[in-house]
Amino acid sequence: MGYKRTPMSDAQAPAATPPATRHDWSKAEIRALYDLPLFDLVDQARAVHRASQPAGEVQLCTLLSVKTGGCEEDCGYCPQSSHHAGSVEPERMLGEAEVLEAAGRARAKGATRFCMGAAWREVKEGPAFDRVLDMIRGVKQLGLETCCTLGMLTDDQAARLKAAGLDAYNHNLDTSREHYRSIISTRTFDDRMATLARVRRVGIHVCTGGIIGMGESADDRCGMLHELATLDPHPESVPINALVRIEGTPLATLPPIDPLDLVRMIAVARILMPGSRVRLSAGRTDLPREAQLLCLYAGANSIFYGDRLLTTGNPAEEADVELLRDAGLRPMVSAPSP
Repeated sequence: MGYKRTPMSDAQAPAATPPATRHDWSKAEIRALYDLPLFDLVDQARAVHRASQPAGEVQLCTLLSVKTGGCEEDCGYCPQSSHHAGSVEPERMLGEAEVLEAAGRARAKGATRFCMGAAWREVKEGPAFDRVLDMIRGVKQLGLETCCTLGMLTDDQAARLKAAGLDAYNHNLDTSREHYRSIISTRTFDDRMATLARVRRVGIHVCTGGIIGMGESADDRCGMLHELATLDPHPESVPINALVRIEGTPLATLPPIDPLDLVRMIAVARILMPGSRVRLSAGRTDLPREAQLLCLYAGANSIFYGDRLLTTGNPAEEADVELLRDAGLRPMVSAPSP
């Protein structure tokens, strides 16, 4: 069942002058924010959120795997990697009609952003990439904001994605520069940064964030946020994920995160990047309802909507409808202009 959309009242407009946007945050400043008493941190983040974002508005995003499994990367958290014993079986790439049908269902249920993911290390030229370009054109015609995550890109491929109408490209940093090699060995942190730069140069919005719960330290978490907060401009979209521990992957035996650590990450991200859309992303199935509400209160203003995130579970749509309704929040009515 979809949402009934209501217009934003004057009382729901941003509450104050937005804070100055900074790109010169130091790691020490970020760690000091992270270490604040929780209520002080959340109060500060909430004030920034109300001054910088439409109050009470949450964007609903739907994520679809258009090419599943068989990835050449060895990301320790991912069941789509061909390196792991618990890898999912590779599946055929979806056709354009299948993707557009899924996008239409997502739109009817209230989503305004449709994300398409392919388990590639890098985009290769040929029919598969051409099919993705057709998918983007079709989803765009449905009136949805379009996002893709396809791995590393060349300059020409980024330009072709832009020409097809792509609004945003997701390419997560995952963790800090220092911790990165503990998680992934088949590419470098600088490879990730180079892809983000290519996306930015052609005018596609940047969607990049990270995952907590992968054995990193608090300094690593702050280091990842430092990389994001010192980009100029800031990423338009910052997904914050909690590790989904999947049997057969190298990180499956790690302990679950403290939900309040995710609240801290959301709050610090909101303070550092006032104008960005902070996305409460993977890991919500293991997150208590109260912690999800606190994340939304502290500055998250987007969630993934639908019962699947590529190959992992996500809360049922009905549960999210109830969650937002009980919090007095409403979905964003339409996608922003690219």
